Amino acid sequence: LRRGPAAALLALAQWASGDLEEAYQTLANAMTNFEIVGSLHFAISGTYGLADIRTTQGRLRDAIKTYTRTLQLALTQGEPLLRGTADLYLGLSELYREQGDLHAAAQNLLHSERLGDQAALPDWRYRLCRTQSRFKVTQGDLAGALDLLDEAERHYRRTPVPDVRPITALRTRVWLAQGRVNEALRWVQEMELSVDDELGFLREFEHITLARVLIAAHSIPEAMRLLDRLLQAAQDGGRMGSVIEIRVLQALAHESQGDLVPALGALEQALRLAEPEGYVRIFVDEGLPMAQLLSEAAAHGMMPDYTDKLLAVFGAEHHRSAGESSSRALASSQPLIERLSERELEILRLIAQGLSNHEIGERLFLALSTVKGHNQKIYDKLQVQRRTEAIARARDLGLL
Repeated sequence: LRRGPAAALLALAQWASGDLEEAYQTLANAMTNFEIVGSLHFAISGTYGLADIRTTQGRLRDAIKTYTRTLQLALTQGEPLLRGTADLYLGLSELYREQGDLHAAAQNLLHSERLGDQAALPDWRYRLCRTQSRFKVTQGDLAGALDLLDEAERHYRRTPVPDVRPITALRTRVWLAQGRVNEALRWVQEMELSVDDELGFLREFEHITLARVLIAAHSIPEAMRLLDRLLQAAQDGGRMGSVIEIRVLQALAHESQGDLVPALGALEQALRLAEPEGYVRIFVDEGLPMAQLLSEAAAHGMMPDYTDKLLAVFGAEHHRSAGESSSRALASSQPLIERLSERELEILRLIAQGLSNHEIGERLFLALSTVKGHNQKIYDKLQVQRRTEAIARARDLGLL
């Protein structure tokens, strides 16, 4: 019982220093000690840290497993629910949102909101508002997202946990999405951020945000220089979540200059790191420029299953020849040769949410071969060849 708090404090110091794997192992040992002696409240409170470290490392699936295991442990204790249970649902919501499973994300967010403060850690409401703000961004309600960030700021309380994604940087990213570049530039000045700053884990998110501001302000050479430095630092620190975002920004920066070859090269690096962990929003939230770049990647045969999945979420299609476009228009005007079954409609909706065949199988408890069989029947009935075409055709028919 005495070793647990000491280990937890050591883990926080390691975490703030950027020694993520050491911090994870130390914190995991602390949580094990708490669990052994029955201090489940402390065991639950450390789960957010473990999952956040794994997320920073780009290991979304491990982060989900971490939350899920602790949630199962908490629920076995019965009523009243242990404090921190609401935080577990909140963490799962954010991870499922990143993976593009908006239904699961919304359900977990709703569970967290229903449990409320009585089953939450002291800073839950602060993190709740941040998560709700991200949902608003996903829904295109940028003004609502800013309102929630303002509310989050009112609920902020300092804790020993490193605050590596500060509200001011999150707000600046929403401003950029609104096209409010001047406000974003003022934030850069207020924070005294520079391309030549010494880089470190605690301010990495802010410096990546600075790169976004520079791209929006058309200062591409400065942005590229900063991104190159950030990439090296993130790779050295094993922060693969940051590496994916940096690669995405490098791709968009090259694309903005019309340099397609290096843009696709950077995008491919991001895709190869992101695909095993099921990343979706990190691409989709970039909007139309990313959709166009992904279409180019698909046209070049780059990771077709993954790019197809992402383009399906965008609701965009691969660039096609005029003949392919005509074929689709003809198919859209024709009725279904056979109605889709309830199971096929269920799978079609999950395809439209961007879930892979493997993820659909896990959700519906079906074998992968069974899912693929249903997919082929869906394609045949819709008279299409691939996911993006199926989604477009289903929308034309009012099935989605």
